[in-house]
Amino acid sequence: MASSRMRTPLGGAVVLITGAASGIGKEMAEGAAHRGAKHVIVWDIDEEGGEIAASEIRSFGADATYYRVDLTDPDDVAAVGKRVLAEHGRVDVLINNAGIVTGKDFLDLTEEEIARTFDINALALYRTTRVFLPGMIERGKGSVTTIASAAGLLGVARQTDYSASKFAAVGFTESLRAELRHHGNPLHTLIVHPYYTNTRMFDGVKSRVSALLPILDTEEVAARILDAIEAGNQSLVMPRFAATIRLLKCLPVPVLDRVTDLFGIHSTMDEFVGHAGKRGDSQ
Repeated sequence: MASSRMRTPLGGAVVLITGAASGIGKEMAEGAAHRGAKHVIVWDIDEEGGEIAASEIRSFGADATYYRVDLTDPDDVAAVGKRVLAEHGRVDVLINNAGIVTGKDFLDLTEEEIARTFDINALALYRTTRVFLPGMIERGKGSVTTIASAAGLLGVARQTDYSASKFAAVGFTESLRAELRHHGNPLHTLIVHPYYTNTRMFDGVKSRVSALLPILDTEEVAARILDAIEAGNQSLVMPRFAATIRLLKCLPVPVLDRVTDLFGIHSTMDEFVGHAGKRGDSQ
């Protein structure tokens, strides 16, 4: 079996980040460039934001390219992925970051909204990884990171679609890691569980116990993710206190419910508005 710890230096690497036109994705793209990435590839459906992100990276002397891609379209992902490989030869580090949130009560969700949440937060992981994983396996090195959520550890009110899609993202990454190890492929995988961050995606969310569960700073989150990739870590929960949910879930359900109520977990989305007052925006 492959080693359980595969360090992945970003210096000299070709790094591709989905949803990198804004938020955590943009911060990671800039951070990877500052750490010496050979080329940073920005994937996003937001053409204006994507071009700006790549241009800002080039402004401080690093190499970056923006590609418009619709992660809900398997054919588009495959075609743009093929173009990336033709133009850059490889992708060493894939960071599946793109995500959306609706923030609605279950009965208010439409079938289309539920499908779109799963399409971007879960199914897109299969589409992007399928394009770049074969090259990593052939070269015997590479990294696949999935930005899930603390909501992938615990179901949260007004997140029946989002939380479920993040549970799916966790299952995908854990199974991929197990499969790679089983076949002796020495590749790195990382699953990230951030609590709410101060991106436009989560405008309006509140944390009752900010000392233990603060709204996270986007720049700090991005830096810690890149640190984890370079260190070869396979799991990252932010803040550290959020990891206690794994222990709390061993409690009887009524006790767990009382604990989560004490911390105000299920009221965090009560004032959620999302980016510019709209629900369902990409991070």
